[in-house]
Amino acid sequence: MKIFTTSQSRQIDNYTIENEPVSHDALMERAASVLRKTVMERYGDKVSYILVAGPGNNGGDALALARQLSERGCSCRVLLVADPSRLPEPAATNYNRLISIASVPVFVAGSDGKIPEDYFGPDSQRSDTGKVVIIDGLFGSGLNRRPEGTALEIIKKINSSRAVTVSIDIPSGMNGEDNRENDPSGVVKADLTITFQYPKLSMLLPGYGSLCKEVVVADIGLHPEALSDFRSDYYYTTEKDILSIIKPREKFSHKGDYGSALLIAGSRGKAGAAVMASRAVLRCGAGLLTVHLPSECLSVVQTAVPEAMCSVDTSANIITSLPVTGNYSAIGAGPGLGTDPQTGTALYELIASRPKQLVLDADAINLISADKKILEMLPANTILTPHVKEFERMAGPSPDPYSRLLLQREFSMRYKIIIVLKGAHSSVSLPDGTIHFNSTGNPGMATAGSGDVLTGVILSLLAQGYPPDCAAIAGVFLHGLAGDLAALEKGEISLMAGDIAGYLPHALNITLKISQSRTR
Repeated sequence: MKIFTTSQSRQIDNYTIENEPVSHDALMERAASVLRKTVMERYGDKVSYILVAGPGNNGGDALALARQLSERGCSCRVLLVADPSRLPEPAATNYNRLISIASVPVFVAGSDGKIPEDYFGPDSQRSDTGKVVIIDGLFGSGLNRRPEGTALEIIKKINSSRAVTVSIDIPSGMNGEDNRENDPSGVVKADLTITFQYPKLSMLLPGYGSLCKEVVVADIGLHPEALSDFRSDYYYTTEKDILSIIKPREKFSHKGDYGSALLIAGSRGKAGAAVMASRAVLRCGAGLLTVHLPSECLSVVQTAVPEAMCSVDTSANIITSLPVTGNYSAIGAGPGLGTDPQTGTALYELIASRPKQLVLDADAINLISADKKILEMLPANTILTPHVKEFERMAGPSPDPYSRLLLQREFSMRYKIIIVLKGAHSSVSLPDGTIHFNSTGNPGMATAGSGDVLTGVILSLLAQGYPPDCAAIAGVFLHGLAGDLAALEKGEISLMAGDIAGYLPHALNITLKISQSRTR
């Protein structure tokens, strides 16, 4: 799914109006219908809705939504933060339609900022059912300045209210892309954001993204040609994208058809990292796996993962050399490796050998950070999977998440490598300058060993012949989906990396079953 910028969103709206064709008013009515359906499915018709409408199209959506909710028997009040005589079309039309409905009180907020107490004061917490939902339609994604005056005061009142808050398209006060000059205290903290057609970039980044507790992407029927033809550097990976990547197995295939993976992992006290990654390699379908590890880790890995072959280093405690022989389809290195200089020398030799497919994680990235000339040696499309601190050690610090995203993109393009920056909505940057955000995963996956499992998943897909970009994007998705399935049973707080590895078969089965059902 493409993610478009604010300016592109306006162009896509206009393209839809001109080429569907559909009037601006009808498109707003369509958006309001989708909003109304989503809101009523979630909260029902027994709550009291307070709708805050601003001076633009976002406010027009709120006005149209208020009318539609009222027509279906919902209790509604509207706070208009704009001069009614200066509303643009079709927001003005929806305002006139709304004020003709006697059952929907509309209060126009003046520059003095005075608002009736029953909107955000103690009375706003009560209704016939004791539930109130505030619908935020104050500003849309096109806002390019900080809210001020009455609008800012209303945002603060919304945030201090105990009512449930739903934002239309984007929380008011948040810019669609770059919030470096913004102030988070002037942004609505939304319990639910119903965003149109695709998520907005700022929702997927740390910091401002945390102000969107839950995001639902609502299809409002924008023109498919515009969505297809308009170029974007940003993508949101969904189930649909993965279905076109993961392939079922052929009936007469054998293990040799699914690749031979080499995993270089482990050091004294960190054999578990090798175990987690090894299990993930095999659970995701690699035909053969060899683990190169220190001799002290041998009994742990062979006992925990008997399906894996082992190559033993000359050192008992660390990796100091590469396996003597082996024609491997893909190589992964890093889990539990440690940062001993001898291990760094072995990593240098590995990269100098120009392996066909390579994924590097954890201490392998830390070793590169200590000797940055290795970056120039990385084979094209090498996959690196750092978390934020590991990335900053390698690429340098960033003052904010948006700046870090731009640096990640530039880094991938400069060195022709793929970077998986781990976190909520892990971002996969490719050498062509595109960035793919993930849609699966949960906070329970922020646990020791989770990254080792991800390394194993990506290594497995590489070994099976998936192109590096597909292996990285699909690997992150499957890893997150496995974590989501595990969290359903274990809960987020109790989730462990072994649970993620254990649910990889379920994640793959779900993906393959859906894919096969769609091809029948």
